[in-house]
Amino acid sequence: MSASVTPSLRGKVCLVAGASRGVGRGLARGLGEAGATVIVTARSSETGRRTETRAEAIEDTAREVDAAGGEGHHYLCDHTSERAVDELVHWALRRFGRIDVAASSVWGGNEGYDGERYPDGAAWGTPFWRRSAEPFSQFLGTGPYPGLLLARAVAPAMVAARSGLIAFVSFGTEEGFLGDFYYDLAKATTNRLAFACAAELSPHGVCALSLSPGFVATERVRDLGQEALATESPLYAGRALAALSADPAVLDRAGRTVHVGDLARAYGFTDADGRQPERFRIGEDDA
Repeated sequence: MSASVTPSLRGKVCLVAGASRGVGRGLARGLGEAGATVIVTARSSETGRRTETRAEAIEDTAREVDAAGGEGHHYLCDHTSERAVDELVHWALRRFGRIDVAASSVWGGNEGYDGERYPDGAAWGTPFWRRSAEPFSQFLGTGPYPGLLLARAVAPAMVAARSGLIAFVSFGTEEGFLGDFYYDLAKATTNRLAFACAAELSPHGVCALSLSPGFVATERVRDLGQEALATESPLYAGRALAALSADPAVLDRAGRTVHVGDLARAYGFTDADGRQPERFRIGEDDA
């Protein structure tokens, strides 16, 4: 990423939920590149439990923020708990005095998915009438719901400051069905959450939007042997969020689902390897 298009977020305080790995870690690193103070949160810690016993931990992400040029701080949080999220935000405001950017990358819908089947035995794309409805609560409860909890916790401080950005990591649903009934509904719900938040927050100078990456080469994707199908690295979304966070006209995008590939062309940033992948579209690559 050339110096000419690297935004400056020095002095900005950002919070990234669901940042122990995947897109969330990429968001934190992108904000760190821009010099931001970044609070990274998740359930997986070096000193406690780890999701699906995976190796990644929130402390690693904080160190990556430091290495990228920012200031990383980690906080262990269960983002499905309203009380825990409220306590996180209260802690952040006491310590740093403000939250300029809040991003929710919490997503547990793929936990237990082995690349072929979910824990209930259903394969990706199984018609809804041939599958139990019970797993749908996991999709909603570990995606849109944590996003709502984070938004309602940070909104009062942002409204009082008459500025701020809330970004929900999702996937674009405007161009067609995403291939799996529960996944599609969860992402559509997240996109509508951004739209509804924007309707109430925009008059107060606060922008809420949905951020749609492509097929990202996350740790899980690599573990499943699907890295060759990926279109971009997690850092691509991080650089998109950094560009949005530095844009004084970001409120013009409120309520929209914005695509990382489109933002790259609008703001001039690239992925980690210097490429500029276009917007990911279902059907052009495997979802």
